[in-house]
Amino acid sequence: MKNYVRKAVAAAVAVFSLVSFAACGARSSSRTEHRITIGIKFDQPGVGFKKGGTYTGFDVSVARYIANYMGYEDYEIVWKEAPSKQREAMLQNNDVDMILASYSITDDRKKTVDFGGPYFVAGQDLLVRSDNTTIKGPQDLDGKRLCSVTGSTSAVVIKERYSSKVQLMEQPGYAECATALFSDIVDAVTTDNIILAGLAANSRGRLKLVSAPFTQEYYGVGIHKGNTGLASQINAAINDMVSTGAWEQAIKDNTRGTGFTPDSKYNPPKAFEGEGK
Repeated sequence: MKNYVRKAVAAAVAVFSLVSFAACGARSSSRTEHRITIGIKFDQPGVGFKKGGTYTGFDVSVARYIANYMGYEDYEIVWKEAPSKQREAMLQNNDVDMILASYSITDDRKKTVDFGGPYFVAGQDLLVRSDNTTIKGPQDLDGKRLCSVTGSTSAVVIKERYSSKVQLMEQPGYAECATALFSDIVDAVTTDNIILAGLAANSRGRLKLVSAPFTQEYYGVGIHKGNTGLASQINAAINDMVSTGAWEQAIKDNTRGTGFTPDSKYNPPKAFEGEGK
């Protein structure tokens, strides 16, 4: 009888262990699947930047806030590099759930992807050396050397609208443009002001923004075409981030020491109002 009892207890324990293991396994599997993959830039200090296993920048701050608002913990966020030329394809192929990578909302892009936001309205501006007193806007660039990134339209806008005699130089990335500016190879760098503010923040006081924006770029959260439910969640998160003051704090944290202030005429934007509608 005692042997029978011992066997019965052992069997019960074995069954309980198997059930517990299966339950834990199910929870673990669910936990593994509860992930959100977000595309960002890895090479834009102050906007989207990867150093080791750390991700920083204003886009990263906004992305993290949205993900947390949607119920994801920080460790459940998978960051993926989203180069400019690959953003639409990454969304169409479902390689990412959303993209925050200084991604301007345009009618052409809306043909293939949808957007949440806008979450920021940038303006094209100029970055110069801190001791420069002659360049105060795009109209002052005739005869000067101007750097921008290959494939960008920023320098072309200046040449066509403001300074037809500007000398254009292209580099593969803005870090290379900043290096050229440090080395006196060029006189100015142009792109969106928040990107330039990030470069200035990492220059140890050697570079400064001219702070004379002359375009408006509505940054949106790129998502798969037709995902209106996700767009609504993103817009609610962005508006919440603004109302709590977290949006303003993220701007300060990521452009510290530059004196950068977003154009108050457009910022902070209300999600899905304005040009990106």
